[in-house]
Amino acid sequence: MTNPSGYAIISYSEKTDKGMIMNLSPRKKLFVDTAAEMFGDGAVITKSQKSEAAAKAGVPFPTWFKGDGYSVGYNAYKLPVEGGSVVAPVTTAPAPAGAEATMVNLVATNMEKQNLIPGKFDGFVPWGNFSLIEKVVKSGMFYPIFVTGLSGNGKTLMIEQVCAKLNKELIRVNITIETDEDDLLGGFRLVNGETKFMPGPVIEAMERGCTLLLDECDLGSNKLLCLQPVLEGQGVYLKKINKWVTPKAGFNVMATANTKGKGSEDGRFIGTNILNEAFLERFAITMEQPYASVAVETKIITLAMKKYGVEDAEFAKNLVNWADVIRKTFYDGGVDEVISTRRLDHIVKAFAIFGDKMQAIELCVARFDEDTKVSFLDLYTKIDAGVITGEGEVESVVEETMPF
Repeated sequence: MTNPSGYAIISYSEKTDKGMIMNLSPRKKLFVDTAAEMFGDGAVITKSQKSEAAAKAGVPFPTWFKGDGYSVGYNAYKLPVEGGSVVAPVTTAPAPAGAEATMVNLVATNMEKQNLIPGKFDGFVPWGNFSLIEKVVKSGMFYPIFVTGLSGNGKTLMIEQVCAKLNKELIRVNITIETDEDDLLGGFRLVNGETKFMPGPVIEAMERGCTLLLDECDLGSNKLLCLQPVLEGQGVYLKKINKWVTPKAGFNVMATANTKGKGSEDGRFIGTNILNEAFLERFAITMEQPYASVAVETKIITLAMKKYGVEDAEFAKNLVNWADVIRKTFYDGGVDEVISTRRLDHIVKAFAIFGDKMQAIELCVARFDEDTKVSFLDLYTKIDAGVITGEGEVESVVEETMPF
């Protein structure tokens, strides 16, 4: 039997609910019967609900109602069911010597009670690779995707919104240099004084048949190689508990990164690593995500302004043109910094808060070095003043303002 989350509970004891109920004293059985009447047969209840049931039954707080098959997670206790089983034995390795008195459980995470379908983002505009990713998710096929592109251009949001549109669950894991097998697949934790195996987000996604998003994947190390079998779609062996987990239909893996897993040659993305070629090869396709076109980004910023209550079509147009000029200069090697779509959104929100356009821009570009900040501000004032009115004037203005 499995618990409500779909996770089997591993135990070296094989007591059934019926047996446990028969062995209960009249007072304990009264508590169980009362709790079942209040919350349902086999319900998972909390500590406070235990108190309520005990008070209604007129018995002392059931300190005995924990461990030994009753505890199924943090502050979660399962009521036994007549004829059922509290803890169902799982096919696993033989119990080690002395294991009779030891409980090692695979317990549900708090995710079991959560709806993991992303919320729809107010003002989201589908563009770029959105339709391609939508086709992959809609197909239900296992087809790992690696999405790469500069920071702040909507890679993560795009994947989240595909799942939101299709009403599909998504589990996002932010990868760092410290991320390892224990973080991803799961490990042993001390829960209510008991040692239990807590499944990681990868196992959760496999069991639920949802999309697993490895965000900022290129910040990881060779410890990500524990995902090799997962990226093949065949399942994974949890050696810590001698259990094979097979993915449910619909499970897929997507990764986002600022590089293609080959490191950052210009040093722009400090901390990114060269990922193992065998790891990268398991991603079926790589999608390159640029910044949105002027037309699409204008729509994005206009909707952002509407959301923040500061609609200003001229300001939106100027911001997008300003960012576009800076990006073109960046691609040509003229500047080392770039204005992302995310930063434009920051500027719009700052304008909504402070009510001053130039102050909003200045605050949001203050993260750059002084020369770059001054040049960016000077460029915006020229765009705002209408100095740049055509393609031919862009280059001359850029040469005057940008620190080559």
